[in-house]
Amino acid sequence: MSKVIHEFNDMIRKLRKELFGKGPERIHTVFVENMAVSTLYGNLTPTEMFISRSEEGRDMVHSARTKMVQDVYSESPPDGMEDLVGAKLLHLFSDIKIKENIAISVFVFDKNIADKLNGH
Repeated sequence: MSKVIHEFNDMIRKLRKELFGKGPERIHTVFVENMAVSTLYGNLTPTEMFISRSEEGRDMVHSARTKMVQDVYSESPPDGMEDLVGAKLLHLFSDIKIKENIAISVFVFDKNIADKLNGH
């Protein structure tokens, strides 16, 4: 794994840990054109897992997690993220599958980051 991907994943993990009290157990990120696509595994806290045993609880955890993540990134990206990739973060699209405990985040930047970061 490249140093940039490792640092990018660490930023995501740190922010999620601050927000929810637990960061993802594993993150896989790929850079494609002007996007970073991150798949996050093992996201839920024990409390969220307990709450999500019912359909109503799953909906509540899904809504809270998705909205919190999008709100935080819309206020400002994590410290150093834009410097790391050399581009300005424009949008974040994020979703989570509660039963599978897998989330995906698509970070959209203002210019192509893939060529530089993938070593081309």
